[in-house]
Amino acid sequence: FFLQSIDVQVHENVLQFRAQGHGAKGQNEYGFSLEFLLPVKPEVSHKSTQRQVNITVGKQQRGWWERLTVRERKPVFLAPDFDRWLDESDAEMEIREKVRLNNCFVSLKTGFLFVYNLVQFLGFSWIFVNMTVRLFIFGQDSLYDTFHTISDMMFFCQILACVEVLNAAFGFVRTAVIPTLIQVVGRNFILFIIFGSLEEMHSRPVVFFVFYLWSAVEIFRYPFYMLGCFDTEWKTLTWLRYTVWIPLYPLGVLAEAVAVIQSIPLFDETKLFSIPLPKAIGTSVSFSYVLHVYLVLMFLGLFINFRHLYKQRKRRFRTKKRKAN
Repeated sequence: FFLQSIDVQVHENVLQFRAQGHGAKGQNEYGFSLEFLLPVKPEVSHKSTQRQVNITVGKQQRGWWERLTVRERKPVFLAPDFDRWLDESDAEMEIREKVRLNNCFVSLKTGFLFVYNLVQFLGFSWIFVNMTVRLFIFGQDSLYDTFHTISDMMFFCQILACVEVLNAAFGFVRTAVIPTLIQVVGRNFILFIIFGSLEEMHSRPVVFFVFYLWSAVEIFRYPFYMLGCFDTEWKTLTWLRYTVWIPLYPLGVLAEAVAVIQSIPLFDETKLFSIPLPKAIGTSVSFSYVLHVYLVLMFLGLFINFRHLYKQRKRRFRTKKRKAN
């Protein structure tokens, strides 16, 4: 017995089967329909052998069925797969185990995200408070030693921020990967390449403004995420999280651009990160050319991230208005 041109479809909870087959009575067309007892998914798969056709259909909702079809009597041609058969108690235990594992995974994910956001909040809060106190105590003098007093904590926070890219990539959080990647890579470029590699930049006031603007945004963002781990919201914090970035984010990018511009003559002078060319040419390409390109990309990234953040804000408060109405 051999089947050809098998067509299996599920429409409005009814499975339709059609096939051409060559059996004892020659070539014939075979077909049947089954109306399921409860809703099933429209996706269906099948596998044909010389003895049978295995058809797999998924339930819309997990649970025990008293029988397969609306009709109480089972069709004579229909046979269950006893290798996968579960009685009612087995099915309930399987469902409970899957729910337990899923709840365990959700709890671990929630705990991980909460701890991550808590650590980042404490780190950036320490930076913000420390810089504010030093500004009030030492005045303008505090602008010149920001890197020496704050950089270790900023290095820690920004290295840890790479986790946010992984969270977005693996679906731990519902956010776009590209805007997150732009922000993390952009900040680390400024921190490690512009500030970290040039000792002459350590005492520049621009370091203070970059660090201060970064931390001013994050001390509202991370506690908002912490509350979100438990589906909790504080309206004032929500408003601040979706509003303070409007002036602070462009100012932060402007401060980063100033830092890049100030570093260009230093890279030309020190030849740091210069790209060597063949000996026949006898020179090298200064890293400052890369920085000129980076300046253009920086403002392109500002446009992408600003549009992304604006859409987030618009979507958030539009949803709130709808719920209020």
